[in-house]
Amino acid sequence: MLGAPADLLRLVAVPLFAWAAIRDIRTRRVPNNVWVVLGGLGILLLLFDLTNWYPFATFRTRLHLIQTGVSLFFVAPLGYVFWRLGGFGGADAKALMALAVLFPTYPTYFPPQSLVALGLPPVLPYQPTAIGVFSLTVLTDTVLLGLAYPFALAVRNAAVGRVGKAMFLGRVVSVPDLSDVHGRLFETREGFTRSGLDLDALRMYLRWRGCSLAELRQNADAYRDPESVGETHPPTDGAIDATTAVNARLPRPDGGTEELPADDLAPPADDPDTLADDADASKKLPEDPWAAERFLEAIDHSAYGTDAETLREGIETVVAREQVWISPGLPFIVPMFLGLVVALTYGDLLFGLLLALGLV
Repeated sequence: MLGAPADLLRLVAVPLFAWAAIRDIRTRRVPNNVWVVLGGLGILLLLFDLTNWYPFATFRTRLHLIQTGVSLFFVAPLGYVFWRLGGFGGADAKALMALAVLFPTYPTYFPPQSLVALGLPPVLPYQPTAIGVFSLTVLTDTVLLGLAYPFALAVRNAAVGRVGKAMFLGRVVSVPDLSDVHGRLFETREGFTRSGLDLDALRMYLRWRGCSLAELRQNADAYRDPESVGETHPPTDGAIDATTAVNARLPRPDGGTEELPADDLAPPADDPDTLADDADASKKLPEDPWAAERFLEAIDHSAYGTDAETLREGIETVVAREQVWISPGLPFIVPMFLGLVVALTYGDLLFGLLLALGLV
């Protein structure tokens, strides 16, 4: 692959985005250093380009200056706006900002002649746009590729007979597996919801209490009582790969495992001595069921926007159900990585489609 030195250096974004996408899928956490490196490299290369374009005496150099302005002062702020509106996560916004600095104008690459002989275009990207703002092309390609995901979800759900309003938005997961997946509950005990409990917040709660999801489900009556909260633990940020495992009991110094006192454990659900009292017990909920308010106060209400009622309803749902609908939790960085690769090779998908339809 040949091209201008600055454009070749910009290709470092491809492996870094690939790594960020894989990490985002596994942990939903991407270190800020990735965007610092890409943004810093972008600034250096932009200064290099501006030096070459100065004094902007030709139409092409003035056009590049305008394109750079659009990328820096329109595309980059879009990342912040989308984040403020809740459409982007923090990493997604930083990724778009870094791309806006790194790729303000279209790069140019010349594939080896051996690949051109096999049918690859002699110049990449193949399909540029009249606007010529490459970061905008990456964004539009990302959106178009991302739109395919809901339809793939719907096909997958329809294939197993799950047809309904959630089929385009989520997937069904076994409740015992929730400790190892990212996303948000798409249901409560009453039915479908778009504002269910964030699973990272659920993991934070479990780590704070020092119990696993299996323990919570098995001894729901005991854990529902806020008086059952004993020693609490760091909630972490809810990431799956945190050092505090939610599927294992906390070790004690004596080598055993931490258990609730026997008097606090709920009796078996089929105990004949308790069946008659179930209805009355359900009506006599404690003042702060599940110690939800105490948990949120302990962490300064920073559990991904979760309030006490959402936390309680989410816990009640995972206690009562064996399977639940959750959001797919596809990180936006994944289609953004694919959009970057498509933009660097084909170019602008939307412009190519409009051109094929004779609309431009």
